[in-house]
Amino acid sequence: MVSWCIIYCLQTAEDEEREQLAKEISKDWSSVFERSINTLFLTEMVRGLMLTLKYFFEQKVTINYPFEKGPLSPRFRGEHALRRYPTGEERCIACKLCEAICPAQAITIEAEEREDGSRRTTRYDIDMTKCIYCGFCQEACPVDAIVEGPNFEFATETHEELLYDKEKLLENGDRWETEIAENLRSESLYR
Repeated sequence: MVSWCIIYCLQTAEDEEREQLAKEISKDWSSVFERSINTLFLTEMVRGLMLTLKYFFEQKVTINYPFEKGPLSPRFRGEHALRRYPTGEERCIACKLCEAICPAQAITIEAEEREDGSRRTTRYDIDMTKCIYCGFCQEACPVDAIVEGPNFEFATETHEELLYDKEKLLENGDRWETEIAENLRSESLYR
């Protein structure tokens, strides 16, 4: 009697395994059938082409960069510049706060007294390869002499071209003075 029970249980287990195997085979055949239909009618390719056509006729979200430029924030930190007063005199009073606060130690200043007793810089150098564009120098300056201008296209071929001296910085300031003054005016409430 016990042997018949064992045989019956084994047969039942085998039947369940056969049914499970039959289900898996039918699933395999249905997936094979779906894949062959997709391959035959190229439905995935057509769906991809339809998606391409959908976006082809919509308005573009990108700009044609070298010819079109997007707006820059007034807080943008680009190439450095030294500013002048409207009279043409340099703003820098050689307080050396920017040199002291620069975390990358990219600024070097040398100064001497003038005949009238005021101090002015004789040397103002920035190593742009060290600069991390944090803007601390601009924030530390009590007379807004050193600023980070709106230019971000200043790639060069040699390292020496990225060692800015006082004349280069003053040229930058003269070139962007109107834009820099407007940006500083618009940000004056936050400084």
